Amino acid sequence: MNQRSRAAMAPIGPSQPRRAPPVRLRPPSPARARASTSDRFIAWLATGLMLLAVIATFAISAAMLTNWKIHYLTAGGNFYEKLHPVTYLAFLAFLLLLLRSQGPIGTIDRMFSEAKLLLVYLACWLFLLIQMFVLERPFTVIIDTFLLPVVLCLVIWELAPSQRRLLIGAVHLTVLVNVWLGYYEYFSGHRLIPLTLGDVVVVGEWRSSALLGHPLTASGLIAAYVLALVLRPALCPPLALRLPLIAFCLASLTAFGGRTALVTALAVIGFYAGSEALRLLRGKRVPLLAAIVAICAFFVAAAVIFAAFDLGIFDKMLLRFSSDKGSTLARYATFSLLSHFDWRELLLGPAPVRVTALQTQLGLNYGIENFWISCIVQFGVIHTVLLTIGLTCFFIEVIRRSDNAVWAIVLLIVVIAASSVSFSSKNIQLAQFIILVSLLLPRKQAPAAAPAQRIAHGRYQPIPA
Repeated sequence: MNQRSRAAMAPIGPSQPRRAPPVRLRPPSPARARASTSDRFIAWLATGLMLLAVIATFAISAAMLTNWKIHYLTAGGNFYEKLHPVTYLAFLAFLLLLLRSQGPIGTIDRMFSEAKLLLVYLACWLFLLIQMFVLERPFTVIIDTFLLPVVLCLVIWELAPSQRRLLIGAVHLTVLVNVWLGYYEYFSGHRLIPLTLGDVVVVGEWRSSALLGHPLTASGLIAAYVLALVLRPALCPPLALRLPLIAFCLASLTAFGGRTALVTALAVIGFYAGSEALRLLRGKRVPLLAAIVAICAFFVAAAVIFAAFDLGIFDKMLLRFSSDKGSTLARYATFSLLSHFDWRELLLGPAPVRVTALQTQLGLNYGIENFWISCIVQFGVIHTVLLTIGLTCFFIEVIRRSDNAVWAIVLLIVVIAASSVSFSSKNIQLAQFIILVSLLLPRKQAPAAAPAQRIAHGRYQPIPA
């Protein structure tokens, strides 16, 4: 028996730990290196397109397209005018990712194997698309509203952290620009983009809309951004900067005039502050500097709020609660609208001409301010149920990849959907929320694997000893 065999058969004691066999790294082949370089180049091209998509999502609204004489919501025009620019950019980025070395089939298989519930959502969306074709209705409505968010998610989830950081910076920049413009429109009385309902210009509206096109759209998005800053401190770690930023954005909700978004955001922040106060009473420790900054910020905010009340800055917003110009009555009329249809119309969706006539008769000229009722009127009960199931599956996949703070955003989305036209009309509001959640609230990454595990999954493969 040779010396190597005796060493292998010898007992291993505490002083003789067994050593792992040495791992030799095999350098990548030239073809593999070229594929890796090509994949990185494609990923950065997709990142550039997504950067433009993020900026366009928060800077190009339907009202802006109408003001540019593009027939996005209005009658007439060519087919390509009926899709939002964000849709073109997102789909181009998605198609680029399919050109990587794995091939389209391999990439799609990997994407959906990691998010199987998206297949349920796409199946529900496909049933809705078939209905639109059968009933000869415009199908671009469900592309921008319901298909675009899924494509955005698939692209964002494929990007590396360094590439996502560019998109995160674009989100912060565009949201803050909208906040500044909201203040400007509120105090100056000058609207940058005319507020339109279809091709009709709405006059006498004091609420700001900035680049987001509509006061309610802007209110919902800014409220979601505020909740993200409050519940995810890592977005802006310095407390001395984060607290003024939260106050600055939260106060802008009075300029945008969204009651539902403001009340929901204040309720969530109040619940969070109460839970943190309870933890402090139970012995939670906080840095002394953070406590000093928080106390000073509280008293400064109280003084600013009292001064604003005295100057009448909040008067218009308070009038929204005392006199809403018939908005509450319109919501009651929304529920009575369903009683005018028979069971067949409710199941499959009534004729659009009949719906328009009843809306005018009941005073619902600004739309049906409830997502589910509006979907029943447009698509029928069957497809509304399918769409709700699909959206639930979609949000489960989004929540699974997001921080716990996403639950506050989901609550805000549900409240907005139940109290406004929201996603039941042709818009990119759901895509805006999805971009904000996917980029600002990702789940924390697991700790890095051991070197041997990284080697096994990386581009260098071990050579057996």
